[in-house]
Amino acid sequence: MDFELSKEQLDIQKAAREFAQGEFRDIARDCDVSEEFPRSLLEKAGDLGFIGVFIDEEYGGAGLGFLEHALILEEFWKVDPGIGQELCSVSFGAEEFLLFGTKDQKNKYLPLITRGRAIMGFAITEPDSGSDTLSASTSAVFDGNEYVINGNKVMIGNGSIADFLLVFCLTEPEETTRSQRHSILVVETDREGYESDKIEGKMGLRASDTANVFFSDVKVPEENLVGERGKGFPQLMQFFDRSRAYVAAHGVGLAQGALDLAIKHVKTREQFGQKIASFQATQFKIAEMSTRVELARTLTHKACWMIDNGRLDTKTVAMAKWSASRTAVEVVDEALQLHGGYGYMNDHDVERFYRAAKVLEIYEGTKEIEKIIIARYVLGRY
Repeated sequence: MDFELSKEQLDIQKAAREFAQGEFRDIARDCDVSEEFPRSLLEKAGDLGFIGVFIDEEYGGAGLGFLEHALILEEFWKVDPGIGQELCSVSFGAEEFLLFGTKDQKNKYLPLITRGRAIMGFAITEPDSGSDTLSASTSAVFDGNEYVINGNKVMIGNGSIADFLLVFCLTEPEETTRSQRHSILVVETDREGYESDKIEGKMGLRASDTANVFFSDVKVPEENLVGERGKGFPQLMQFFDRSRAYVAAHGVGLAQGALDLAIKHVKTREQFGQKIASFQATQFKIAEMSTRVELARTLTHKACWMIDNGRLDTKTVAMAKWSASRTAVEVVDEALQLHGGYGYMNDHDVERFYRAAKVLEIYEGTKEIEKIIIARYVLGRY
């Protein structure tokens, strides 16, 4: 076994770190307060090749793997979770095009994404359909040569700023097998009948866009179907098997960023006439936090490496996502504790990291869903 990153991977990691430190730090707090993200930063990230690096070169991507994507996202989240989330979400769902899209769809949509000249998202969650995706009721009725979409999606990343969304729709309501009732369609957000309502006042990740979206007789042509009709659910699961691996890198990055803030603070803050880093209780906390981060990172890298090497393992991906998310919550909690009262104030970055952490245990598969997946693979039939 070789746990060393290649020279190319180290160079990518370094470039992402320098970009994040140079571009995010001065604007991160303002973006959080204003709940806005500068489009110019997206274009700059696209020009530098940081968007969707797993996308093939013929469609404008770097043709790299999910491990490289995870390395970039970890560096982004170390500096600011909100901006890091937005720069990840702009290509969220591109895997569906790569896995199931037509040549025309790939040529039409992917180059815009990789260059940072378009934003996409994936509309899955509904008011009464969260973890139970099979109960999604947003309908797409085929009429002649087009689909007519009606329904409501909630808490959708980039819902109010996206140029187009992938939409998980009910197309085969009479199908007796629940897993064969849905399809995935591309919906351009400038189509008549599409509306969005930006969600303001989120607890964390406020720099990233989240919205409720509404479809009222939105018409899209037949060629906007991604993959096969009625195969939307298995296609969605294949997407989750990839996206959850690099979402784990969000947790690793946030945890490492919080740890870095804690280390800086305890080495400068004095109490009882000495640096608080000299207290054994502080040293125990730092040692435990560091170990947790390294464990989560190793599992995340393994999950991504397995995907890139054609050995995708749903159990390992679920383990990585759950472990990294839990690590982020635990480590940032200790990091804020080490800051004391200062950590509770929004002029200290750890406060922003603390607010951002919890959603990692909710989105892209709750921690309970990840545990169910792991248990099913470990226990097998009984």
